[in-house]
Amino acid sequence: MSSIINQCSWYHHPLKHVENELRKTPVSSDPTPLTFSPPDKVAIKVLDKMRLDVQAQRLLSREISSMEALQHANVVRLYEVVESHSRLYLVLEYAGGGDLHTHICSDGKLSEAEAKITFAQILSAIKHMHDKNIIHRDLKAENVLYTCNGCVKVADFGFSTRVTNCSDTLDTFCGSPPYAAPELFRDECYVGPPVDVWAMGVLLFFMVTGTMPFRADTMGKLRLAVIEGVYTLPPWVPGPCQRLIRGILKPVPAERYAVDQMLGCDWLLPVEYPWTVVPPVPLNPLRLADAEPGELDDEEEEIRASLEELGVNMEHIRNNEGKDSRSPITGLYRILLHRAQKRRGAETVPVVGGLVRDPKREGLRAYRSLMHSSRLCVLQ
Repeated sequence: MSSIINQCSWYHHPLKHVENELRKTPVSSDPTPLTFSPPDKVAIKVLDKMRLDVQAQRLLSREISSMEALQHANVVRLYEVVESHSRLYLVLEYAGGGDLHTHICSDGKLSEAEAKITFAQILSAIKHMHDKNIIHRDLKAENVLYTCNGCVKVADFGFSTRVTNCSDTLDTFCGSPPYAAPELFRDECYVGPPVDVWAMGVLLFFMVTGTMPFRADTMGKLRLAVIEGVYTLPPWVPGPCQRLIRGILKPVPAERYAVDQMLGCDWLLPVEYPWTVVPPVPLNPLRLADAEPGELDDEEEEIRASLEELGVNMEHIRNNEGKDSRSPITGLYRILLHRAQKRRGAETVPVVGGLVRDPKREGLRAYRSLMHSSRLCVLQ
């Protein structure tokens, strides 16, 4: 799929094509142009329709469908899909802090605290996806982005798929080979969640060591290494982190840690989220038009007032029903909604709280202490 990521320092006019802002030339003679240029940055993913074959169109459809279903602090937001005669534009949340792969290649492995904070956010995003029966299938360091304030964003849903049940089997090899689970290399039907879990294990190994667990100079050798599941963890990796990695990188999918087991592991216990998970709100503005007086909360009232200031009245919103992301009014609403959520602190970066001791190491230390202090005891 041919795609280019362009960064734009403003959102396009809601009732004009994206090109109007990108090229600064009018392409629409809409009689009711609306002006809107907030400080928010957005990313524009540009796709050449002439180069999209049937398979690429199917992948694009899945990408849009998956992103429409997700609303999470650690998942890149889709605001709008704009279509011209020759191109498609995905208007996405802008993450200006770079990607995890570049960060590690430039600065080396993450500190333990950085790794915990980053991995906890990736794990939270993946749990949200799996709860929605969405499998990412292309989780890798290049697809883990940072915002300017350090919030992690999982991106690129081009290989994602939505299943009826997370136990459903799939049969398409997707993703990057260094992150692919053994069952993918065996050309077997596979269950989706354990494939994402394996990729998270590879990611965690990369974060704490700066290297990949499975390395080879040919695809055949890489395939063999992954299927055998043999890797070496440096001894300086903390014990709780080692146990987490070993629990994830198990060749047999049924023996692999589940997401909930990972969330409750010793290594992540000190990670504290300064915000509580709030119920997702509708990503379509229709509720703003249909709500009875006093039914909207303060945030929704603020968004409705902002829309009206920009010339979007409730009749516009009612006429917008059923268009989802393929509507400039929906795109504008989603940007205002996201801005309000961020202002409320919904994307505040987690912190590592008080020290949580390694129980195995503490047990060994207590045992050694007992041996030294009990040397005068006589065993009968």
